[in-house]
Amino acid sequence: MTFATLGLIEPLQRALDTLGYQTPTPVQAQAIPAVLASRDLMAAAQTGTGKTAAFAVPLLQLLTMEGPKVAANSARALILCPTRELAEQVHASVAEYAQNLPLTTYAVYGGVSINPQMMKLRKGVDVLVATPGRLIDLFRQNALKLNQLQTLVLDEADRMLDLGFSEELANIYRMLPKKRQTLLFSATFSDEIRTLAGQMLNDPLSIEVSPRNVAANTVKQWVVPVDKKRKPELFVHLMRKGRWKQVLVFAKTRNGVDALVDKLQGLGINADGIHGDKPQATRQRALDRFKSSDVQILVATDVAARGLDIEDLPLVVNFDLPIVAEDYIHRIGRTGRAGNTGEAISLVCADEVNMLSAIEMLTRQTLTRHMEQDFEPEHRVPDTDASGQVVKKPKKPKKPKASGGGGKRNLGKWVDSGEVAPAEPSIKPVRKVPVFNTGPRKKK
Repeated sequence: MTFATLGLIEPLQRALDTLGYQTPTPVQAQAIPAVLASRDLMAAAQTGTGKTAAFAVPLLQLLTMEGPKVAANSARALILCPTRELAEQVHASVAEYAQNLPLTTYAVYGGVSINPQMMKLRKGVDVLVATPGRLIDLFRQNALKLNQLQTLVLDEADRMLDLGFSEELANIYRMLPKKRQTLLFSATFSDEIRTLAGQMLNDPLSIEVSPRNVAANTVKQWVVPVDKKRKPELFVHLMRKGRWKQVLVFAKTRNGVDALVDKLQGLGINADGIHGDKPQATRQRALDRFKSSDVQILVATDVAARGLDIEDLPLVVNFDLPIVAEDYIHRIGRTGRAGNTGEAISLVCADEVNMLSAIEMLTRQTLTRHMEQDFEPEHRVPDTDASGQVVKKPKKPKKPKASGGGGKRNLGKWVDSGEVAPAEPSIKPVRKVPVFNTGPRKKK
C-alpha cells in the first residue's frame, strides 16, 4: 500500500515524499480513508506509530477541497493538545504536511504573551493547534471565533479527557458548533474514557491497531532495584559504564529535576532540565539543544512524556516511576520510534513497588530486573508480576519471648515497616491505627 492508494491529492503526496514517508503505518492506513469520508473517529495506537499524520494529512485535504475561505478571527479546524510541547510538535508536523497547500496554520498556548497570538488570529487560520487554557482565554477576549469550525481533533485524548481537563473541555464544547467532525487520537484509552468519548462523538468509527496499553516492542525495558538515596549515584555509574551519549531522563517532581541537573552539572556533565515552572522559551531552548546533541542529558517531568519527537533517541531513563501508570508508556515511547530500536531503564526503590506493579499490570508484562553490583538495595524491592500482585517475601518465624513482664504491651495490629500496604499506585501505605473502646463500662 502507498499513500497514493489512500486517495490523497498530489500536493500532499509530494510533501510526504519530501519528508521520506513511503508506506502508511497501520493507523494511517485505517484512519486516513475514514477521516476523508468525514467520519467521527476514535483511534488508539502505540506512540511513535504516526498518529499525527493519520489525522493531520486527511484533515488538510478536506480543508483544501471543501468549505469557504477562513474568516477573520476564525479557525476551520482545531487540534487540542494537553501540553505546550505537544502543541509545538503537532504544529510543526502540520506545517510540513501543508507546505504545498494554500492553507494557514498556527499554534497557541500559555506561558508566553497572548498579544502576538491575538494579532496573528486577526486574519484567521485554517488549522489552529491549541492548549485548552489559552484557547479559552482567546475566545473570551473575542480574539477567536469558532462558528466556522468544521473539525475538532483531540490529540492524546486520554489526557485531554482526564478529570483534570474536564472543566476546560466542557467550556470548549459549549463554544463549538454542534455540526462538526470529531477525531480522538491517543496511545492509551481506559474503559471509562472510552465510554465518555463515545458520548461526545456521532456514530464513531473505532480503530485499534495494536493491543491496548502496550508499549512498543521496539523498546527493550528493564529495571534496576536501588535504594532511593543512591539513585543519583547509580545513574552516574550507569551513564559512565554504558558511555551514554544522549539520554532523556524522567523525574517525578520539578525539584527532583533541578536537583539531578545540579548534581550532573557539578560533575561536569552537560545536562539541562525542563518542567512546568520554567518559561516556554527556556524549555524550548533546552529541547532544541538536546535535539542538536549540544546537551547530553535532558531531565524532565512528565511535561515531556508526550509529543516530543527526537530522532533516533537511543535511551530513556525513569529516574522516578510515574504516579500514573499510563505515563510510563508515553515516557518510553520517546525512544524506539518509527521502526527504530530503543532502550528504557527504570531505577526503582522499595517505596515505588506499587507503581511498578501497576505498570506491569497495565502493560501485561513483568519487567526484567538487573541487580547492579555494589548498588544492591538495603531495602528490598518486593517481587511483582503482570497480574498486579506484589509478592512478599515470607517472614521468618519469630522466636518465643522469654517469660516475664518486661515485654511491650500489645496495642493492636499495625502494618510492619518492611511491608507494603495494598494500596493504589499513587497512595502511600497507611498505618492502621487500633481502635479502643473508651466509653463507660456497662454494669453487670
